[in-house]
Amino acid sequence: MQLDKFYKNSFILSASNMITGIIGFIFSVILSRELGAEGLGLYGLVMPLYILFLCLASDGLITALSKISAIYYNQRDVNSLNRTMSATFMVIFVWSVSIAVLAFVFSPAISSVLIGDIRSAGAIRAICPAIALVSMSAVLKGYYYGLNWFKPAAFIDMGEKLLRVGLLLGIISALPVRNVGNTVTAAYASLAVGELISFGLLYTYYKRNRSMSMPFSPKPKHRRLQLLFNVLAISFPLCINGFISTLLSAAESLVLPRRLVAAGIPYDAALELMGKFIGMAFNITCLPMIIVNSMSTVLVPDLSLSISRNNYWAAEDRMLQVFRVSCIVGTSSLIIGICIPDLLGSLLYNRSDLGAMIVFASISSFISFIALPTFGMLNGLGKQKVLLKNSLIISVQGLVLIYILAGIPFINVYGYGITNMIVSASGLIMNFCDIKKELDFKFPFSEIIKILIIGLFSFLIIKLLNQFIPDTLAVIKAVFTALSAFGLVYGLYKLIED
Repeated sequence: MQLDKFYKNSFILSASNMITGIIGFIFSVILSRELGAEGLGLYGLVMPLYILFLCLASDGLITALSKISAIYYNQRDVNSLNRTMSATFMVIFVWSVSIAVLAFVFSPAISSVLIGDIRSAGAIRAICPAIALVSMSAVLKGYYYGLNWFKPAAFIDMGEKLLRVGLLLGIISALPVRNVGNTVTAAYASLAVGELISFGLLYTYYKRNRSMSMPFSPKPKHRRLQLLFNVLAISFPLCINGFISTLLSAAESLVLPRRLVAAGIPYDAALELMGKFIGMAFNITCLPMIIVNSMSTVLVPDLSLSISRNNYWAAEDRMLQVFRVSCIVGTSSLIIGICIPDLLGSLLYNRSDLGAMIVFASISSFISFIALPTFGMLNGLGKQKVLLKNSLIISVQGLVLIYILAGIPFINVYGYGITNMIVSASGLIMNFCDIKKELDFKFPFSEIIKILIIGLFSFLIIKLLNQFIPDTLAVIKAVFTALSAFGLVYGLYKLIED
C-alpha cells in the first residue's frame, strides 16, 4: 500500500509539475521572443538574486514542515500540527517582509554594484512582493505535502503559471516604451502578481480544510516556542545550505558575463551568449528534470516515516527505485537533445544557432539527473548538516571553475556546461559516500550501465526512423522523437527486467 501511495503521490506531483513546467517553458519561450537574447541574459542575471532572497527568507521550510506534518499526522497529534503552523507562519511573515523591504530600499545599489547593470533596478523592485508571498506559500505547501494533499497545491501552481503567461503579455503590451529594462521589469511584475494569486488560493484552501483533516487532540502536548524550534532545527541548516549554495551560484551568474568580457567578448554579446546557452539550450534539456524533482520531493517524507519506523529495507528499496527512474529520464532526455538539436532550437525559439549548445547542454545535464535524487535522500535521512557541507564544497568548486573556464576564449560560455558536469559528479560521489554511512545502500552501477546501453540502442533506432520524417513536419518529428525516447528506454528496461 505504501508503494502504491508513493507512486500515486509522485505521479500526481510529477504530472502537475510537468504541466506547470510546460507552461513555464512556454513562458520562457514567449519571454525569449519578447526580450530577445540580450534581455533574456539580463533576466538571467536578476533571477539568481531573486532565488537568493527566497533562500534567505524561506529555504528548507517545505522540507521541514512536510517531515514534521507527516509525523504529527501519523500520530494524530493535531494540536501540535496546528500550533506549529501558526507559529511558523507568523515568524516567516515578519522575516520575509523585512527582507523584501530591504531589497526594495537597496535596489539601486544592488543593480549597479552587484549586477553591474542599472537596467535591472526596476526588476529587483518588482520581485520584492514575491519574496514575502513565496515564503508564506512555502509554509502552506510543506503542510500540504506532509498530509499528502498534493492535488490542491498542484492545481494552484498550474493555474498560477498559466495566468503568468497572460499577465506577461498584457503588461508588456501596456508598456508606453519598450526596451530591455522595461520588458524585464514587466516579466518580474507578472511573476509577483501570479504569486499573490497563488498564495491567496493556498491560504483559502488551508483555512477551509485544516479543521476537517482529522479530530483534534484533547490537550496540547508542546509549547509553540518548542514547536517552532523543531521546525527551525530542520529548516535552518537547509536554509544556510541553500543560501550559501545560491549565493555562490549567484556569484557564478554575476562572474560569468565579466569573464566572457575578459575572454574578449563585448558585454552585450556576452549577455546574448548567456541567454542562448543558459536561458534557451539548458532550459530545453532540463525540462524533464521536473519528474526527478517531484519524486525527490515525495521521497523526503516517505523516507522520514520509514526511518522513524526502523524499516531500513523499505528506505533502501525506495531509494533504488528513485535512482532507476532518474537514470531512465536522464537517458531519454539525452537522446532527445542529441537526435534533434537544430530542430528544437528552430521550433521552440525560432533560432538556427542553438544546435551545438543543445547537444552540449544535454550531455552536461545528464549527470545532474543521476545526482539530483541523492540530495533528497540525505534530506529524508535527516542529514541536513551533511548536505550543507557537500553543497558548500561543490558551490565553491563551481565558482572557481566558472572563473577559470569562462575566461578561456575558445571555451567561453561552454565553461558553464563543463562546470555543471564536474560539480554534479562531485555532488553525486560525496552524497553517496554519506548515504553509505547511514544505510547499506549499494550504488547501482549495473543499473546505470544497463540503462545507458538501452539508451544507445534506442538512440540508433530513433536516429534511423527520423530519416523517414522530413524536417518540414517539425512538430510531428519532435513529438515522435520525445515519445519514442521515453517509450523505448522505459519499455526496453521493463522487458529486460521481466
